[in-house]
Amino acid sequence: MNHRKDRLEALIIRNVSEIIQFELKNPKIGFVTITSGKVTSDYSYAKIYVTFLDGKGKEERLEELKKSKGYIRSELAKRLDIYKTPDIVFIYDDTHERAEKIEAALKKEAEFFSKK
Repeated sequence: MNHRKDRLEALIIRNVSEIIQFELKNPKIGFVTITSGKVTSDYSYAKIYVTFLDGKGKEERLEELKKSKGYIRSELAKRLDIYKTPDIVFIYDDTHERAEKIEAALKKEAEFFSKK
């Protein structure tokens, strides 16, 4: 287990979340929740998994977030004390939506068997 990598991932998640929440002035993005983040083994890329409060317009909002990644990365570089700031890749996390579909299917199946 690489503790340095885990600490860096946690720092990146916290700082990117703060930058988006408090410093990014783009109303098209709306409320963003960072669900997780992964850094490659050579620390050159950081995958940031995001979800939005309401699922409406997620593609457009994700594109707006990707357009802002230069600003986010420059602000992140000011906060981190590392040689090279990783390039940020934003990915939409649909785990919550998939979980809701599974839960609805299980509920429907439970109702079906309770009627028998």
